Amino acid sequence: MKTYDHSGPAFATLRVHPWTVAQGNPGCRYRDFKETPALVRSSLEDFLPWAAWPCVDTFYRLVEWLNGPDSILESNDCAFEGPQTNPTPRVAKDLEATGRLMILWRQLPRNLSRAGTEALKGAIHRHLAGLDTGLVHAAVGITVCPVRYVTLPLPEARQAGTQLMLSFWAWGDTDEEVMGNLDRTFQGLREALGAAAREVGDSFRRVGPPAGPGRRLISLPSMLDPPGRTPSRSG
Repeated sequence: MKTYDHSGPAFATLRVHPWTVAQGNPGCRYRDFKETPALVRSSLEDFLPWAAWPCVDTFYRLVEWLNGPDSILESNDCAFEGPQTNPTPRVAKDLEATGRLMILWRQLPRNLSRAGTEALKGAIHRHLAGLDTGLVHAAVGITVCPVRYVTLPLPEARQAGTQLMLSFWAWGDTDEEVMGNLDRTFQGLREALGAAAREVGDSFRRVGPPAGPGRRLISLPSMLDPPGRTPSRSG
């Protein structure tokens, strides 16, 4: 699977966790799916119009696992735009779907270690790169985003940490092809996130936060490098 370091969109304000009002849509609110898992399938507004597609069920199961009892990660934001005219001329397909998923360590103090976030990013790259190597028209870009963890009982200056934004793209000439590639992407993300969390989580338990940044292993060729565009809507 194609995976690369993505510069990501510039957020208008510093992100906080937990966040309150979404940029561009004050009707969207943060929901803690660890406490309310039943809301996953009814509250992700961007995905609801596409709920009949199998890939959306795969995404829901990914979010349910991330926030469930078997995960040491959690999610706190996502966005999605379904198939539309492909704006990426380097990809010779008519349609594109794109979105993002924000993830963080469930034990919030871990997110204050930039090295720990970088190690998780590097592990996700490694595991994704070994999965579904026949999937050509899809990609995952990973961005380290600054975040302030406002619920930690620390001075504001010491609440500064990071989280990962997983941006995803899938292309095709028909809705069916796009959504099929997206389904494979979400399946790969579920497998890679589980393996990466176990790998880096074990290093935390053995020796504390990793001492240095994770190693970037995979880079998309320029002809398939997406143009740095993800939806702005949060949900």
